[in-house]
Amino acid sequence: MPTRKQTATGGQMGTFAGVFTPSVLTILGIILFLRLGYVVGAAGLGVMLLILVCANLISVLTSLSLSAVATNLHVKKGGDYYLISRTLGQEFGGAIGVVLFLAQSVSVGFYCIGFAEVLTSMLPSGADGAEPLVAAIAVAALFGFAWLGADWATRFQYIIMVVLALALVSFFWGGVQRFDAELIARNWSPPVDVDFWLLFAIFFPAVTGFTQGVSMSGDLRDPGRSIPHGTLSAVGLSILVYLAAAVVFAGALPAEVLRADYTAMQQVADWAPLIIAGVLAATLSSAMASFMGAPRILQSIAQDRLFTVLIPFAKGTGPQENPRRALVLAAAVAMLTVGLGELDLVAPVVSMCFLISYGLINYATWFEARAASPFFRPAFRFFHPKLSLAGALCCLVAMLAIDPVAGAVALGVLALIYRYLKAKAPLPRWADGRRAYHTRRIRQHLLAMHDAAESPRDWRPNILLFSDSSHRRQPLLKLAASLEGRSGFVTAVKLLQGQGLRLRHAREDAEQMLAADIREAGVDAWARVLTVQDFDTGLRALLQGAGIGPLKPNLVLLNWLEHHRPQSVEETATRVFAQRLWTAFHEECSLLIFNGDQEQWARLEEVEPEQRRIDLWWWDDASSHLMLMLGHLMLRTPEWSGARLRILVAASTEDGLETPETVQHFVEQVRIEAEAVMIDHSDAGAAVRYSSDASLVLLPFRLHRDTLLDRYGQPLESALSPLGLSLAVMASEDLDLEAEPEEGEAAERARALDAWVDAARLVELTADDLAQAEAALAADADASDQIDELEQRVTQARRRALKARARAESACQAAQQAGVPAELLGADHQA
Repeated sequence: MPTRKQTATGGQMGTFAGVFTPSVLTILGIILFLRLGYVVGAAGLGVMLLILVCANLISVLTSLSLSAVATNLHVKKGGDYYLISRTLGQEFGGAIGVVLFLAQSVSVGFYCIGFAEVLTSMLPSGADGAEPLVAAIAVAALFGFAWLGADWATRFQYIIMVVLALALVSFFWGGVQRFDAELIARNWSPPVDVDFWLLFAIFFPAVTGFTQGVSMSGDLRDPGRSIPHGTLSAVGLSILVYLAAAVVFAGALPAEVLRADYTAMQQVADWAPLIIAGVLAATLSSAMASFMGAPRILQSIAQDRLFTVLIPFAKGTGPQENPRRALVLAAAVAMLTVGLGELDLVAPVVSMCFLISYGLINYATWFEARAASPFFRPAFRFFHPKLSLAGALCCLVAMLAIDPVAGAVALGVLALIYRYLKAKAPLPRWADGRRAYHTRRIRQHLLAMHDAAESPRDWRPNILLFSDSSHRRQPLLKLAASLEGRSGFVTAVKLLQGQGLRLRHAREDAEQMLAADIREAGVDAWARVLTVQDFDTGLRALLQGAGIGPLKPNLVLLNWLEHHRPQSVEETATRVFAQRLWTAFHEECSLLIFNGDQEQWARLEEVEPEQRRIDLWWWDDASSHLMLMLGHLMLRTPEWSGARLRILVAASTEDGLETPETVQHFVEQVRIEAEAVMIDHSDAGAAVRYSSDASLVLLPFRLHRDTLLDRYGQPLESALSPLGLSLAVMASEDLDLEAEPEEGEAAERARALDAWVDAARLVELTADDLAQAEAALAADADASDQIDELEQRVTQARRRALKARARAESACQAAQQAGVPAELLGADHQA
């Protein structure tokens, strides 16, 4: 009996150390200490609380989505990158992974610069200009902790957490002592006009960083449990801290002081030095969390081998595979950030990168849920797909509101990396959610097609391609791709006759060979190999059962017979060939027989599309209409774009043949680019005289018992053999090339319903007339001078009512036959 897979990754860190601590330390960062008071003073407590709700709406919704997708997978290294790549695919994952690595590495430099600015402000004036040096030293020190591994980094974060906790205790204790209810009432409303989105942009970085713990997924004992518990706990605690801090600021200091002094928290705190220590600790904690997350994202990308240049960074050190090589690169990016100094242009883009990652986490979760895969089974139950979609939309709105230019730049970088991976990645490296999503959409669309009425305008080529010989299959596959014109379907089919286990292995080999030929041809087609005990029975079953829902094959394409066998064998093969064509024809499939070989097709491919010509032999029948449609579809493909489509029409009108003028008018009416040419094709040799130099010849044929004949009654072989590449066509149905939207089943159904509605209305009117006439007769029964006239009126009204009822019954039957639902005909439509 199979056992349940463990969610463990080999890591040793638990929820508190691996997820909660880095997440909460990043959230409770520099914004809490240096910008929260300003936002409260500028916005008023009421608006500040609204900003807090709006900003945390993103973090809460994203945390719910993150918890759902994290409990649906056995999360390995890479955090956000791993979750997104295994859901949306390697292109999205690789793009956001690279962007997140750069964003977090740059963030290390940002935080260290903030640390340096605060520290140097406390030093004597002679320390001016020392910020880059102090920031570089901070980067080097944090690099040392990260180099030693996650355990040492966690110990350092515990020290920082203690300092932050003491700073917050000092702040809240001082705030309680200074709290003034009247002051909080005055600070409730904004003192001046508020730029909501500007203040939102200032505050929003405070709620970022809650996914820092996710980046440690490879170091966790049980990521499926630790990620949701640790992330939601960190987000919940931070919301309470920011809410309480905003209330304390509003109740402790006037708005003017809060707006003027970024260090207002020191005025509120019971012991100001603890706040300075808290500021320093907040910057270092955020930098440490980014220093731990960025290398692990890069290592995961490298191990997935999405970028050749990054493969050396896949190697780790020690049992936990500490990503030291990736750490060196992250430190180099951080040092470069410190060296640049002026970072105003880069900082908004970095913020947008994090916001994009949150949006993609939400979208990925909605995407998985929307796909309705049986394997989407998140253990986290407090989740709904609509909440994930709302989270993604909130991220988009926030990007547009905070900085649309920076958002566009970040999206542009993401799109460039995505396109690179789309072009360069040779094969998918893992199963993602896209196939499940496509399956869901296919199901929805097929059900919608089934419910919709069919119209002649809905016709599309759905080709079953039969080919036994591999050396003749390539031209046939390429022709099929041209015939479907990027609007239909091609299924390459092969039937193997026999039974037993050995035949099953032969089927697998044949299907692999068929798929290899399709890849070599470079066409969009499916491979299908069936094993049958009797070929003809299997062929009939295939023709009846192929397709799905309303998508059924309507064209059968195959090669003309090879003629290098003895005559007796040739005659037998031709007879069997014709019988099987009859089988396909009786299953309502039009027949397409291709005559040509690999060498002839190779010569055709050397000719530019503009130099090619398709000759269509016109007989004004169903096969002619089908050939005209196929020729039009071929001209829509790059291989035939610009080629000429020439329609060859008889010089006389004998036997009902049309003139070139009428044919030209017809093709113009049906909006197909073609040229009608008058020729003399009164004899069987006309095809050779007029079409020997054509790139492809389309001509009709017919079946007569067990033989294939051209339109002159001659064996089809005699018409095909002198020509080059040619396609013989026999239509099973007549395509209505002039079909309008008002034609088809929907229009017939609507007309039948309208006729029933009119007839039912007439029944009501005649019934009312009859009732009035009978009432008048009953009222004036004693008036002998009017009795005859009243009785005649009743008789006429009854006759009209009976006719109306008969008409309604006939209209009801016609509507039922047309497929009008019974509920539209009324509950008493059969009465």
